[in-house]
Amino acid sequence: MKKENTKTFVGDRFDIRSCRATMKAVVTTGNGGYEKLDYRNVPIPKLVSNEVLLQVLAAGINNTEINTRLGWYSSKVTTGTEALTTGEKEKQDAKTQRDGGWNEETPFPFIQGTDCCGRVVAVAPGGNENLMGSRVLVRPCIRISGWDSLENIWIASDFDGAFAQFVKVPATEIFPVDCEWSDAELGTIPCAYGTAENMLHRAKVAKGEYILIAGASGGVGSAAVQLAKRRGAIVTAIAGQAKLEKVKAIGADQVIARDEDIAECLGKKSVDVVVDNVAGPCFGGILKVLKRGGRYVSSGAIAGPLVELDMRDFYLKDLKLIGCTAWDEPIFPNLVSYIEKGEIMPLLAKTFPLKKIVEAQREFAEKKHVGKFVLIPPPIDDINQYLL
Repeated sequence: MKKENTKTFVGDRFDIRSCRATMKAVVTTGNGGYEKLDYRNVPIPKLVSNEVLLQVLAAGINNTEINTRLGWYSSKVTTGTEALTTGEKEKQDAKTQRDGGWNEETPFPFIQGTDCCGRVVAVAPGGNENLMGSRVLVRPCIRISGWDSLENIWIASDFDGAFAQFVKVPATEIFPVDCEWSDAELGTIPCAYGTAENMLHRAKVAKGEYILIAGASGGVGSAAVQLAKRRGAIVTAIAGQAKLEKVKAIGADQVIARDEDIAECLGKKSVDVVVDNVAGPCFGGILKVLKRGGRYVSSGAIAGPLVELDMRDFYLKDLKLIGCTAWDEPIFPNLVSYIEKGEIMPLLAKTFPLKKIVEAQREFAEKKHVGKFVLIPPPIDDINQYLL
């Protein structure tokens, strides 16, 4: 056998013939319920050119991991995410969906985990050895054809993610962070804050503008509140009645309970920008509060992907509807700079051990928290036990 076929790392640091070349990970085995989350030993990833290996220090939980497992991104699903997240209905509905990722085949079995705070423990030959030991955040959205194309892939949707002790990523997608935040606090940032920053960037939110943020107690919504206030916007936030005070505490100028009539509360033509990852039945009413020339920006639809649109609201008011999935180039460097300058704060709701992922996702689905849940992989006292 050729030597290169006996190694999982071309730098000869890992030996697949040793049991120490495995790690703990949560493998998502297919579309379905919590039984599809399998906590087990798997091989440490093999690096190729231009990649780095990270020891995962913290991995945030997002809607997207649950939605992918359930098959919610399939066009066959017409309900909100809540309809798929409880008991037997979750399992029954998910079994009918096989195109769980944006109508493309999801690479089951694979490791989910979109958010990653990690430490660089290995680089591929020819890589930047100065990165070794750096605490970094991983940019989860990768523009695979360059910044002039919107084509993109995502960690934990298109390739293995951070619900593991180690993860490999392209070296171009890691960003060292110099701050006093804990690992878990940094683990709240990548997906939620990056998505929120991208929406505000695309919508060109400016100082003094009136911004309406739906779902403001969630990961993306609460990040959007902070990031809009950082821009000097005047923020009205929509959230559940029990969470209004917490949302106001993170910076919202005004809060509205989600069951209230938005147009009646704010008045028609009162808002410059709507940031909405909720959609569902409230979509039409939200458009009515936009001023002429207003912008509606979205990267999600947790209350339901099919909405009722009165085209007269759209074209007679010269509205702009902006969809956001691919992140623009400045987004992640901006976030890192905001952290290092102390311009935003983490909203860490709770941490769980990685092996408690089912418990964490069950509690996450109850939507009683504000901010993010974060998973912590098993600690590694001696890295040499893994890196031979």
